[in-house]
Amino acid sequence: MALYVTHAGIARRDGDDLVVLDLPHPHLGALLDDADGLARIASAPTRTRLPASAPLLPPFPNPGKIWVAGLNYAGHAAEAGATERPKRPLVYLCPGSAAIGPGDHIQLPDVAPGAVDYEGEVAVVIGRRATRVDASNAWDHVAGVTACNDVTARDVQGWALKGGGVDIALSKSFDTFKPLGPGLITTGELGDRDDIAVRTIVNGAVRQEDRTSNLIFGVGELIEYISRFTTLDPGDVISTGSPAGVGFVSGSYLRPDDVIQVEVGSGLGRLTNRVTA
Repeated sequence: MALYVTHAGIARRDGDDLVVLDLPHPHLGALLDDADGLARIASAPTRTRLPASAPLLPPFPNPGKIWVAGLNYAGHAAEAGATERPKRPLVYLCPGSAAIGPGDHIQLPDVAPGAVDYEGEVAVVIGRRATRVDASNAWDHVAGVTACNDVTARDVQGWALKGGGVDIALSKSFDTFKPLGPGLITTGELGDRDDIAVRTIVNGAVRQEDRTSNLIFGVGELIEYISRFTTLDPGDVISTGSPAGVGFVSGSYLRPDDVIQVEVGSGLGRLTNRVTA
């Protein structure tokens, strides 16, 4: 099912409506932190109904860990100048404080406002604690998927690549640089969970489009790799990588009033965020 957070509570989509459920959890992160949270949805009574156009709140405010995968589509690796396939996943850890939700603004940072880039991605949200998980059963630890815009300050990234005293993850860790949402598609609704579509639209024009079947390292491999080093907890997010078509290739960096929309799968809706100075 598709789950969202509204001012009235957690809701599931039902046709043209959002059915608000009588649950005690303030957002989806808290729901997943409850071991029985997802199971409660099936029997939760209805609190109220809202139109599908009702304003949505961040589904995962300040998640514990946000992992992002780099150069995980061949097309993006090529446009970034990589000459060979990576031998292991390239992952970065970003703070939960970077997360925002649908409708929130992406803030251009004062220290590096001139080369801020979009990266629309499929993100998986952990539903069950994962330590040293094998790729073959990694999906058993996933609650569902959401959209992520892995916003990146390319000049800060460049400082890191040139040994400028900063880590690459800092280029992705500014406040507001990790829009997530607009909700969560639970794994049972995904169809082919290893072939999820992703599309990024900037000011009405499609800039990126691909499917997770083309990932260099799939969801199972990413979870296996990360969970060898650290435990993944319910509510943690892994953004699986950006397709080709990012702004640094064309020099089309984000400017105030630009609108970025990211779609993943079907039936979830668009994660929409506007840029502000």
